[in-house]
Amino acid sequence: MNFTKKQLNITFLGTGTSQGIPMIASNDPVCLSKNLKDKRLRSSILISWDDVSYTVDCGLDFRQQMLRENVQSLNGVFFTHEHADHIGGLDDLRAFCYQIGEMPIYLLERTLLSLEKRFDYIFSVENRYPGAPSVLPKLVHKTSFSVAGLKVTPIEVLHGKLPIIAYRFGDLAYLTDVKTVSDEEKLKLNDLDVLVINALRIEAHPTHFNLQEALDFIAEIKPKKAYLTHISHKLGFHDEVSKILPKNVFLAYDGLKITV
Repeated sequence: MNFTKKQLNITFLGTGTSQGIPMIASNDPVCLSKNLKDKRLRSSILISWDDVSYTVDCGLDFRQQMLRENVQSLNGVFFTHEHADHIGGLDDLRAFCYQIGEMPIYLLERTLLSLEKRFDYIFSVENRYPGAPSVLPKLVHKTSFSVAGLKVTPIEVLHGKLPIIAYRFGDLAYLTDVKTVSDEEKLKLNDLDVLVINALRIEAHPTHFNLQEALDFIAEIKPKKAYLTHISHKLGFHDEVSKILPKNVFLAYDGLKITV
């Protein structure tokens, strides 16, 4: 299968962890920060090339993110896994489904089964609610595939003990909720221009990279640039953390746009 190099336009729709920043009922100084870069919706990106646009995940803040970025069309969603902060906005796909009909969603079979249970009215065949979004599931395995002329490579990573999917799009890879990656899957991350990777907090966490683990992973993979995402208030203030990062590593923030 032949692929041509595409220019990828990336918007960080959200860069926060499952509870976002500020966290409800928290008086932590980061949660009280007036700096807009310290306010983080649930993690997701919008990725566009040629005349198509896709998101990775569709979380609880999806509607707000689409309105903030004035997204007028969407061609599909790549799901990493089935936790609420990554799937909770599924119903809000309906506006885009009204435009294109069935919305392609790329996901693991386990994630699909979870969606079918949580959003049964979307997948129901009998007495289907007419306003529900229409989705077209496309199961993801370990092999690469093509989407609108772009090579997409699934990467199996572990979120604690849970196998989930990260994605490589051309020369960009998006990994979130990662704790470990096998040597075999690391080979899929060779020669990256940009790596996006989670860095939850300073202290160790059982299911996510902390800051040092993320930096060690970046040093091993050696992308040209790396952006940290899926951040909690326990990582610290955006401006202060940015000062201590290596020169090719950046703290992502909501609304950040990059081109790869």
